Amino acid sequence: MLSVTLRTLRTRWTTFTGSFVALSLGVALLTVMGLALASTAGAPERGPERFAAAPVVVKGQDTLRVPTPIGIRESRLAHPRPVPATTVARLRTLGTVVEDRSFPVRAQGAPADLVGHPWSTAAFAPYDLASGRAPRTAGEVTVTGDWARPGRRIRTDAGTVRVVGTLTSRGFENAVFFTDTRAAQLHPSTTQSVVKADPASVRAAVGDSAQVLTGTARRLADADPGRDREALTAMNALFGTAGGVTAFVSVFVVASTFAFAVAQRRREFALLRTAGASPAQLRRAVLAEALSVGVLASVAGCALGSYGAPLLAARVVEEGLAPAWFTIGEHTWPYHAAFWTGLLVALGGATAASWRAGRTAPTEALREAAADSGPLTRGRLLCGTVLLLTAAVTLALSLAGDPSDLLHRKTYISRPMLLITAAALLAPLVLRPLTRLLTCLPSAVGMLVRANTATGARRTAALAAPVLVTVALAGSLLGATATLNHAKSTETSERTTAAFVVTPAAGRGFDAATLSRLRAVPGARISATSSTAVTVLEDGVALIRSEARAATPAGLAGTSRLPIGAGRTSDLDDGSIIVNEEWQRHRVGDRVRVWLGDGTPRTLRVAAVMPTGTGGNGVYVTPRNAPGATVDRVDVALEDGAAPGTVAAALREAAGAGGGRVLTRDAWIDATQPETNRTTRLGVFLVLGIALLYTGISVANTTVMAASDRVRDLAVLRLTGATRRQVLRLAAAEALTATVAGALLGVLVTGVNLAGMWGALGLLSVRPTVTLPWQALGTTATACALLAVVCATVPAALALRRRPADLAGMRE
Repeated sequence: MLSVTLRTLRTRWTTFTGSFVALSLGVALLTVMGLALASTAGAPERGPERFAAAPVVVKGQDTLRVPTPIGIRESRLAHPRPVPATTVARLRTLGTVVEDRSFPVRAQGAPADLVGHPWSTAAFAPYDLASGRAPRTAGEVTVTGDWARPGRRIRTDAGTVRVVGTLTSRGFENAVFFTDTRAAQLHPSTTQSVVKADPASVRAAVGDSAQVLTGTARRLADADPGRDREALTAMNALFGTAGGVTAFVSVFVVASTFAFAVAQRRREFALLRTAGASPAQLRRAVLAEALSVGVLASVAGCALGSYGAPLLAARVVEEGLAPAWFTIGEHTWPYHAAFWTGLLVALGGATAASWRAGRTAPTEALREAAADSGPLTRGRLLCGTVLLLTAAVTLALSLAGDPSDLLHRKTYISRPMLLITAAALLAPLVLRPLTRLLTCLPSAVGMLVRANTATGARRTAALAAPVLVTVALAGSLLGATATLNHAKSTETSERTTAAFVVTPAAGRGFDAATLSRLRAVPGARISATSSTAVTVLEDGVALIRSEARAATPAGLAGTSRLPIGAGRTSDLDDGSIIVNEEWQRHRVGDRVRVWLGDGTPRTLRVAAVMPTGTGGNGVYVTPRNAPGATVDRVDVALEDGAAPGTVAAALREAAGAGGGRVLTRDAWIDATQPETNRTTRLGVFLVLGIALLYTGISVANTTVMAASDRVRDLAVLRLTGATRRQVLRLAAAEALTATVAGALLGVLVTGVNLAGMWGALGLLSVRPTVTLPWQALGTTATACALLAVVCATVPAALALRRRPADLAGMRE
């Protein structure tokens, strides 16, 4: 059978080209994703940056540690504690203490991430003066980099300042240094200090009241020291999802390609059976073909992936999704995993086709009719039914148990695969009536298309299935993110009744003087709120942190409409808390032990309970239970008879020149409208790009294979009087009909998938509106249709250049 296999590969090379390309591309993508995953497994420890030359850094406690029966549980504090004043006083007896401050600064013509520090801390990086001198007065600054020159006057949210010096940039921040006194005025709070003293003496003086950082631990005093690990965790999820989709789609494409190829070769297999070949020999022949293609494609894919991985790493670094140091390391297991996965995919995809080949009867060689009989095999029907039932049951269990699980990114990316696969397997059940409906117009071309799609059911299904998969993936993923974002915006809109919302400059809060001016605005009732967090221990072992807002009950009642399910907003006081149904204890009157944003333990009474919603219905406490929090939002309601324009002008004047913005309710909702984060968005587009690429390969392969086997059919049409143009129109119409049918089924699957999210949002007390991404659906379907038409007409046009009589006499 080996000689038969080799001759088959040489003779039917067009049949196996698509499988080779699809498989090699899949192995290449798996290699790229595997190498990227291996490279994200561990982050090199970043050394200290701002305090590389500091002897000792004393930092306030920023982590909550709670003992449990299974060990210490930790959670980051929303408001790190300052170093106690008594501790600072003891440290001053040991040596010089330099207080550190970091605060955002907005300036015209400056980098967007400009951050301010006191000048005394510049020596601890250390920064070197490139030109000019250090600041000496409140109106002078020294900046890093070359975006400003000494003598330049700059307007900032802290007033107009003059640049008197520049520092050599160290690459990790864009800094502006004020005098120590001016920095303390702009940002009074501080949570860390540099101590010029012996580390052992400092530890003895500090005790457990703060953290003492020396050596590489000084990096913990830098801004966001865990940013590298967080970025790599996001990259790990992204590459893992893309790798899973690659494996899923490659199995689908390769399996469908081999199945279609076997269906086309049934007369060939029947002749082999007539010549004495056993069913086992035919099965081995098909598997041998798959093994040959699999080995060659896997080797090519691994080679291609080794070149593609560094390009991917460079791109994610360029987009800011990975740290600047991220590169592809020297790993071998991704090559092994990709190679053997490719080989298994080829053999697995050909296994079902080989059993069908083995069941070919010798009498099939005598058939003249090319009509397909029974395009939906029992195995395909069984698998499709099982997957459909699994999708339905898992959806029902999620809706009955935990509807919020359907709103998680991993769920709405992976769950649609079940229904999409089931629909692709069961598509032949509805394709025949659907294509009849699409070709119901009374015309000669319509009649021929209707007849050809009915007799070539396998060909139609092979062309429609990848289009269905791609359209359904695009609709389900993009529709889920759009529906969820719309639901979050709806929640925000329904909660907010204020006429205006005043927000400070990014990263800053309102000071007491600004709040006093805002409260004095005639015709305005304001509610000043702060961002904070509370932490609760559930089941005795799980430390759960919930985002919260600190507000007064009167302010909440006047400027918001919370979706209270039980209790009353007015019952909120310094001894109580408003929670949502996601909390383990959420009955009105229950007493819960919590840790506030600075780690202070409190026992609070549940005053009211909100539904879970999309996750935006957080926790509410009073300002007394948010120590360390600064006011970062002011909601403004109008008194009866107050003119909105007059109040808005007064609010802008009261907000002052500190960068505060006064927005109308609608403008604020639009400005804070939730958007999919960049990593998730890149992951969705990467998944869709892979699916669309595979769809193109599958569509091109199917149409080229079908065209090569229909040369005699086209010649017969020419001999019966059809013109060359009419035959090409027929080929294009058949491809277009199958593509449209697949796209319509994909839209139907999208609707069913989004219906599950719609049901989950309804159960979570959110008024849901399903958002279908019509533009993406239309673009995807159009691309598939154009590709199918081109791949169907080009081979037909090339074949029709010969005389019809010659074509009609060609051997199969």
